[in-house]
Amino acid sequence: MQRLKPPFRADHVGSLLRPVPLREAREKFARGEIAADALREVEDREIEAVIGKQEAIGLHAITDGEFRRVSWNYDFLEQLHNVESYIGERKIKFSHSGPQPRSILLRVVGKLGGYKPHPMIADFEFLRAHTRETAKVTIPSPSSLHFRYGRDAVPESIYPSMADFYRDLGQSYRRVVHAFAAAGCRYLQLDEVNLAYLCDPSLREHVAARGEDPDTLPQVYAGMINAAIADIPSDMTITMHLCRGNFRSSFVASGGYEPVAETLFNAINVHGYFMEYDSDRAGGFEPLRFVPKTKTVVLGLVTSKNGALESRDDIKRRIDQAAKYVPLDQLCLSPQCGFASTEEGNVLSEDEQWAKLRMIVEIAEEVWG
Repeated sequence: MQRLKPPFRADHVGSLLRPVPLREAREKFARGEIAADALREVEDREIEAVIGKQEAIGLHAITDGEFRRVSWNYDFLEQLHNVESYIGERKIKFSHSGPQPRSILLRVVGKLGGYKPHPMIADFEFLRAHTRETAKVTIPSPSSLHFRYGRDAVPESIYPSMADFYRDLGQSYRRVVHAFAAAGCRYLQLDEVNLAYLCDPSLREHVAARGEDPDTLPQVYAGMINAAIADIPSDMTITMHLCRGNFRSSFVASGGYEPVAETLFNAINVHGYFMEYDSDRAGGFEPLRFVPKTKTVVLGLVTSKNGALESRDDIKRRIDQAAKYVPLDQLCLSPQCGFASTEEGNVLSEDEQWAKLRMIVEIAEEVWG
């Protein structure tokens, strides 16, 4: 029952804790003490090392840990044609009382739909050249350019009609996805937090208060995602990761998947789903009843928010519980999120991170053989 194509029985979301040499190099670069080429050399070296660690514990999906990024989303989105980042006030806050993520916002400064070469294509090519396993790319879902900001990111002078914005954004993504495919990428993950946010009553109220309908946004986002991944090569796998926020071991949203489940599983043309399921905030497994027989669910039963190892027996029991709604052969296992969605990371050590990933590989071997 092992899988020869992604998602794999033991998989992971993608981001990994930044090693000390990488953090120090990025700080020096920010202070102007080293040049971009010197930073790139450190990144290359640390990425090669983290590739080796992933392979050594038995993972078949290998990422670069997002080591070249500040954040899971900004670094990608600000490189799209006619999108820019700027400093502003965050409208959606994390749950803890400590520091919030950097106040980096995004906005459209011209018509979308054009294409400029995306620098992350070269990042993928480096990854692919240095692993003997499947190189996995992670990028934010197109909804990430809309949900947090709404109309504030999309001037009416550029897009009087939001329908035109959604269409052009989907086409912008399609060009980048096809560029990844042309470079040899066969495993791409869309990080989609906003469908999970739309399961939280307070965030649904936030959307309604700015004049948008939280009941129709899932279908809008489904249309953009389907446009983004249209006409991909037949041997390319697209997965979606759902998360309720991940910064310094805090979160943004709570609520089970029921409000978006039918759209999520049956209106979006991805091949598999990484589902956050490490706490009660994600609700029960009942929404998985909507998963069609052609799709795979990767159960995020191992938390990336703290270093305590879960009980292996508890994880196996929860896999059995999920299998009441989705056949075991359609299930896989992973952490609930990345370990460092932003370069600040979560409250656990690198040793604890690798222990969790190693445990996932071992449990998958025990459950699926």
